[in-house]
Amino acid sequence: MNSQDMAIKGDGFLPSPRVQELRKKLLNFMEQHIDPLECEFVRLAQSDKRWTIHPKEETLKEMAKVQGLWNLWIPVDSATRVENLFAKDEHKSWLLGAGLSNLEYSYLCEIMGRSSWAPQIFNCSAPDTGNMEVLFRYGTAEQQIKWLIPLLEGKIRSGFAMTEPQVASSDATNIECSMTREGNYYVINGRKWWTSGAMDPRCKILIVMGKTDPSARRHKQQSMILVPIDTPGVHIKRALTVFGFDDAPHGHAEVVFENVRVPLHNIILGEGRGFEIAQGRLGPGRLHHCMRLIGAAERGIGMMVKRALERKAFGKLIAQHGSFLSDLAKCRIGIEQARLLVLEAANQLDLHGNKVAKGAIAMAKVAAPNMALKVLDTAIQVHGGAGVSTDFVLSHLWATARTLRLADGPDEVHLGTIAKLELSRARL
Repeated sequence: MNSQDMAIKGDGFLPSPRVQELRKKLLNFMEQHIDPLECEFVRLAQSDKRWTIHPKEETLKEMAKVQGLWNLWIPVDSATRVENLFAKDEHKSWLLGAGLSNLEYSYLCEIMGRSSWAPQIFNCSAPDTGNMEVLFRYGTAEQQIKWLIPLLEGKIRSGFAMTEPQVASSDATNIECSMTREGNYYVINGRKWWTSGAMDPRCKILIVMGKTDPSARRHKQQSMILVPIDTPGVHIKRALTVFGFDDAPHGHAEVVFENVRVPLHNIILGEGRGFEIAQGRLGPGRLHHCMRLIGAAERGIGMMVKRALERKAFGKLIAQHGSFLSDLAKCRIGIEQARLLVLEAANQLDLHGNKVAKGAIAMAKVAAPNMALKVLDTAIQVHGGAGVSTDFVLSHLWATARTLRLADGPDEVHLGTIAKLELSRARL
């Protein structure tokens, strides 16, 4: 099935019977296995052992594999690029997912977004998915065998090091981390932060963006390179927090690279190709964030309704107050609007590729976080003091949504993209 089968004239986007069946399996898995354990995961993440892995996590991953819910994020075109790797080992072809389009995956990724823990159980979490996409599209056979296959198997995890504290990294041409060629090695020096995944004890590889040729054209100065996290000179300085949440055991790290030497063959695609790789990586990744934000908003509105039907204020249920009814309706409208934008962007990505879909992706990337923030803020308000406590998941979901107005490009960059496309159409 291709993505065109998902668009039904007159009815908008409807999931196929196959996707509906996967959705049902995923919902059952969430309800039976992930939701009951969420409190356990949270307790461990708030304890002095928070940088360790919950023992039941690996059990759940094996169950997801058995049920065909593993690596669902992998688009068909990416899977076909590495089929030769499995030619002699066909029993591992299941590692390449279910053969879904980006549009089909949208319905499933949304469900995972209802829990901050769920995506990793299905090997569908950032930054691993983006890093695997880079290796699918741009990695050499050697790089794919050494790093992509273990990532696909869930045996290791990864980090992505791009943002730097001393420059405005929303303009990636500002990046200062140097990659100097010396003999058969690149020597890397620089400081990165918000390197998501680097705190995880299973993290074995980083994809690092830096400058290989400062004298080249503006968008040809940067390259991406694979750096094993145990390479001498890689120093994890500290875990960063988002409004107090450190997202253990995954985490976001500040990392210093001090005379880090990696072989020349660790470069991805070649020198000066960093921007090209970044665009290929970030398109689908941005949409994955948007998909999960729809799920987070759905959880927020569900909690909001439940609370409003249980609690009384000033002699009647919160659900009977006119102001609540108005807010609830606006939240539902916002969710449906954002969902349609995300589905349209995913469909364009499938049909036309990242370059043509960039406007739709940019619109979704602006709309989804802002919508989720509004819905979650309303849910927090309905919960009162409980809403801002860590006794409920709302504050953590809100913090994550707020981060996504910055991560993978701030709103202002995407708004600029949308406006420039609009102006270019006017000039035609």
